[in-house]
Amino acid sequence: MAVAADAVAPAGATARRGRRFGILPGFGLSLGYTIAYLSLIVLIPLCGLVVKSASLSWAQFAAAVASPRALAAYRLTFTAALVAGLANAVFGIIVAWVLVRYKFPGRAVFDALVDLPFALPTAVAGIALTALYADNGWIGQLLARFDIHIAYSPAGVSLAMLFVGLPFVVRTVEPILLDLDPQLEEAAATLGASRRQTMWRVILPVLLPPALTGFALSFARGLGEYGSIVFISGNMPMRTEIVPLLIVTKLEQYDYAGATAIALVMLLASFGLLLLINALQAAMTRKGKR
Repeated sequence: MAVAADAVAPAGATARRGRRFGILPGFGLSLGYTIAYLSLIVLIPLCGLVVKSASLSWAQFAAAVASPRALAAYRLTFTAALVAGLANAVFGIIVAWVLVRYKFPGRAVFDALVDLPFALPTAVAGIALTALYADNGWIGQLLARFDIHIAYSPAGVSLAMLFVGLPFVVRTVEPILLDLDPQLEEAAATLGASRRQTMWRVILPVLLPPALTGFALSFARGLGEYGSIVFISGNMPMRTEIVPLLIVTKLEQYDYAGATAIALVMLLASFGLLLLINALQAAMTRKGKR
């Protein structure tokens, strides 16, 4: 009888049950596990930042997060992460395009090299970059002849962020390129569009949302990077000191409240920027579907 009742149930009731319980069985249990896991891993630790920072008075909080040393670290960290993210967004699209559209000897090796920053310890990357770009390194000594210094400067910080952030853009754009129908380009050429017009009006509008996602991931990765930067930056306060290093320094000085206060500022700023980028991406996606 239950089977017969389900068979004659109105389609609207079935649709409502599907919307309520989801497609997969055990939705309530799965949702409970998801909330519990995210709470333990993400929400509770972040709430700990707020609670620990609340132990400071407003004057102490302002003194900790708005000191000249902290402001200099904010400027360097966000500026370097922005520069690295924008550069990775441009060159990541080019790298993904070459890997998807062209066949050449050693392509598999280059494809594997893209993922190397994911597997390589960041401290190893920092040592390698410093050895290459220091004034006595293979590349640094060539640049030093033109009075260009990468290591122990803000440029070195951006370079380390470039290294760790590139895979995010490439691996985000690459699947979209694989799914991009070549007939769209052929149709544009048939209608008289030049290669430049096809790139700007057909291909780039499709690649822009994933490239923006890759930029956001690369930017966020740069904000939190520590291991590869501490070697190549020189860690000079007011010049090449990044925010993660300043937080570690305060922890070593047992200034836990000051460290969590600066971490809270970074959390709020990073979350706000990522929220803005996601909103822009959603707006671009809606515009592309119209």
